[in-house]
Amino acid sequence: MKDDIFLLCDRIRETSFALHRHLRHGHLEKVYENGLAHRLRKQRLNVAQQHPLSVFDEDGTILGEFFADLFVEQRLVVELKACRALADEHVAQLLGYLRASRIEHGLLINFGSPKLEVRKYALSEAN
Repeated sequence: MKDDIFLLCDRIRETSFALHRHLRHGHLEKVYENGLAHRLRKQRLNVAQQHPLSVFDEDGTILGEFFADLFVEQRLVVELKACRALADEHVAQLLGYLRASRIEHGLLINFGSPKLEVRKYALSEAN
C-alpha cells in the first residue's frame, strides 16, 4: 500500500514536469491546476479540484474545512503554487492541511520558477 502512494506521486511528478515543459513558468496558478487535473484525468486518475476537506479537532469534532487544490485518488493532497520560489509558509500550509484533515500524504508543486519544484510530505499518526 505504501508503495502505491509513491508510484502515484511519481506519476504526478512526471505529469507536472511535462506540463511545466509545455507551458513554462509565468501563468496563473489556476492554469496549472486545470492543466494538471486534465492530464491526470486523461490517465484515468480520480482528481477533484478545489475539493473540500474537513478540519478536525483532536477529539474528532469537525471545526471547518479547507479546499485542496487537487485531491487525487481520495488520498493525496496536492497544493499548487505559481511563485518565484517555495517559502516556509507554503510548506507550513500543506503540513497544516495534512494534520488538520488527517490525510497522510501531500505534494507541494511550484510551477512559477524556471525549474519545476516538487516536494513530497508524509505525516504519520504519531505526528
